[in-house]
Order: sequence, then C-alpha cells, then structure tokens
Amino acid sequence: MTHHLKKAELHVHIEGAAPVALAMAQAARYGVDVAGMIEDGRYVWTDFSHFILAYDRIAGLFRTPEDYAALAEAYLTELSEAGAIYAELIVSPDHGDTIGIGADAYLEGLGQGILAAKEKTGIEARMLITMIRHLGPERAERTAAYAARHPHPLVTGVNLAGEERMHRVADFAHAFDIARDAGLGLTIHAGEMAGAFSVRDALDHVRPSRISHGVRAIEDADLVRRIADEGVVLETCPGSNIALGVFDGFASHPLRRLRDAGCRVTLNSDDPPFFDTSLAQEYEIAATVFGFSDAEIDAMTRTAIEAAFVDEPTRQRLLAQLNR
Repeated sequence: MTHHLKKAELHVHIEGAAPVALAMAQAARYGVDVAGMIEDGRYVWTDFSHFILAYDRIAGLFRTPEDYAALAEAYLTELSEAGAIYAELIVSPDHGDTIGIGADAYLEGLGQGILAAKEKTGIEARMLITMIRHLGPERAERTAAYAARHPHPLVTGVNLAGEERMHRVADFAHAFDIARDAGLGLTIHAGEMAGAFSVRDALDHVRPSRISHGVRAIEDADLVRRIADEGVVLETCPGSNIALGVFDGFASHPLRRLRDAGCRVTLNSDDPPFFDTSLAQEYEIAATVFGFSDAEIDAMTRTAIEAAFVDEPTRQRLLAQLNR
C-alpha cells in the first residue's frame, strides 16, 4: 500500500538491523552456537534488559571491518528496495574497541558499506555516533571527544542510547557540549523506557534538535506543546514501542495524537528484526493502522529530510527526490 512512497529513516541501530540470515552466516563463519540467540528465524529476548543482552550477542558476530561493510551494505540495500532515499545509522565506536579492531577500523568498514550501497542503489546515508548511557558520563565524554577529534565525512551526529533509567540527562550535558562544539547534530533517546520527565530533561539540559522516541511526552500536555512550539523532531518507532511494551498496542500509541498536536514526527524502525518490523512495515502501519494519508506520510518523510544531519546541498537533493 505504501511501497510507492519514498522513505527516510533517522533512527536505526546498525547492529540491531542485522538481518537474521546474515547473523546466522556470521555465526557459522565464526563457529558460534546461536541456540538461545536465534530460534525459528527470529532473535530471542523477553524484556528490555534481555533485549540489550541479545543485541550485544548479535553485535558480537560482527568482528572485522569487512563484516561491518557487509552489514551496512545489506541493510541499506534492503532499505533502498523498500523505497528509502536516506538513512541515518546509529553506530558505536566503543563496540569497535570492544571487539579489538578499534573505532577507526569499525567506522571505516561501515563507511565502505555505505558507499557500496550508494553506488549500487543511490541511497544516501550518514552515521550517528552513540554514547552508551549505562556505561556512564565519563565514558560518554570520551566517546564524544573521539568523535570531535576524529572527523569522518559520513559521521554527522551523536546520540545517547542504552538504559534510559540510569543516570540523569544532566550528567551527559558536557559530552553533548563537546559534540556540539565539533559541529555534530544532537539527538538523545528519551521518553521511551522513562516518562515525560526524561524528555523535558533532554530539552532542558541538552537542547537537541531531535528526540529519539519521545513518545511518552504524551503524558504531559505542556511538554507536548513545548515540543510543537520549539519544532523539536520526534524519531518515533511505533513497532519498537509495541514490541518493548511501552504501549499495549497501536490503539494506545500516541503517534497520531502527537502529530495532531503539532509535533514534528517521523517514522523509524529502531532495531527492525528484533522487533519483527522494517521501515517499510512502519510506513504500512502509519497508513493502515493509524490511517494517515499518502500526503500526511510524505510530510513525515519531508520532516525527516529537513531534520537530517546533512549538508544543505545534500538536503536539497533529497528534497528534490522526494518531490519527484
């Protein structure tokens, strides 16, 4: 129903986007037993904490720059086939250090995959470096400093992800200041596993142009008005929210209420195979479940491109593609 629509994605974690078939091939390559990780062609997890562990185990199947090139190319090719013209991949140089190849090689591999996908399909993509909330503010500051000191042409922003219920947003303000001073775009996970106060704290202490998720802002009418008035863009991921139990079902999900209140919303898949979704499916849900028209969905895609962390010539090219 929405296959004909052009699409854009601002919020997807690259390891969390690993197609199950690719993960199984990686496991076979490295002799890793996937029992308890993958069953019946699906990733296995039970709640948010278990999901984080499952995510890390799947991430551990990608160990070389070549592995990461293959992952980025595979995901972006899949997106392009679904009509996507742009994507931002949330990436973790800390993981590159953890697996022993280093942050530089990790990003280089992903960059090669991005460029290969662009050459093959035309899709444009950028990377956002993630700081891991549950690893603490000092680690986040080191990650931000790395991003500032090692500019990469495809790295255009930073995010704060991980366990939202740990630490205060204010603890990470300096890390975001480092990234801001380096000219990087800012977005932060808030209003997903924690309530409206988390979104308010992000706006007060970080002042990002975007909020990753942000849907629990709906718990505070004044906050919703603030988001609308300030033009903050929400990277909404309905399928993820339902899978993780943030809302009981799509009937109670606030996507339409936020949009109708004047908030700038976008459609995203988060960690698609973990949540039995895809960007294409999120667009379908917007049409068939939430009842948005093609024009309304196109407006969300336009919002994503307007809010993308790209240079202006690239933004104008993407808007021209969307308008065609």
